[in-house]
Amino acid sequence: MPPLLSALRPRQWSKNLVVLVGAAFSGKALEPDTAQAALATTGLFCLISSAIYLINDLLDRERDRAHPNKRFRAIAAGTVSPTTALATSLLFAGVGLFGANLWVPGALPALVAYLILQVAYSFFLKHVVLVDVFCIAGGFLLRILGGVWAIGVPVSPWLITCSVELALFLAFCKRKAEILALDGATSTRPILGKYKTTALDLMIGMMAAATVISYGLYTLLPGALLQLDVAMDSHAGQPGMIWTLPLVLFVIMRYLHLVYHQRLGENPNRVLLTDAPLLVAAAAYCGIVTWVIYLGT
Repeated sequence: MPPLLSALRPRQWSKNLVVLVGAAFSGKALEPDTAQAALATTGLFCLISSAIYLINDLLDRERDRAHPNKRFRAIAAGTVSPTTALATSLLFAGVGLFGANLWVPGALPALVAYLILQVAYSFFLKHVVLVDVFCIAGGFLLRILGGVWAIGVPVSPWLITCSVELALFLAFCKRKAEILALDGATSTRPILGKYKTTALDLMIGMMAAATVISYGLYTLLPGALLQLDVAMDSHAGQPGMIWTLPLVLFVIMRYLHLVYHQRLGENPNRVLLTDAPLLVAAAAYCGIVTWVIYLGT
């Protein structure tokens, strides 16, 4: 693809699909106003995230040139000039924020917070061990919150808990995959050297277990008995959701297999969108959720 378009990383836009999670689980995704607001917010996050990718690649261009894969990025390879990258980044960020204020003002705080967090991450937070991973997880959480606030529904505590834990699991797995891909040579990414311990494996295991336990409680606890869930319009404990638990267990275990045995996971969204068993499990999960929330049991 053209160098500037490549620098925008359109393949990474699939991460912004998590914006739609709130609408899907609210039971209102088929309502025109809800669908339009959720889709508009997703598009705006694509603009803001591309602006951040340009800034990040601009700051890392010298280090990327020494990386076996990242040296082909447009800015590192010299096919997109720093001036063009900076101007495009400012344009995308400005259009994203202006569009949010115009079309989905409820999502504007999440977009502003996401932009500030990612700029701070690009400049210095990505060099601080553990903080870098929490910034990645925070980015996913802000996407989800943006989608929820855009459609004006209450935020479920289950959505926050499971989303943060899953995002941390994927982020720690990403660090593991990056170390494995470089065969332990971390000179191009100094922060990775701080993760070259057995503690990283323990953290991955801890977040995998936490994700499964929280989601298991979500499917089992009767929401009708929990006042908080009633207030938040949660689907916790709704009959039929328990059948999604085996699929979540399979996805977690399959992803661990791909990271540890096939050295994948450096690009989580590519793995999740190209691995056939994961896609089948995801399709089955979506089918069950649709049946439970929209068609009744």
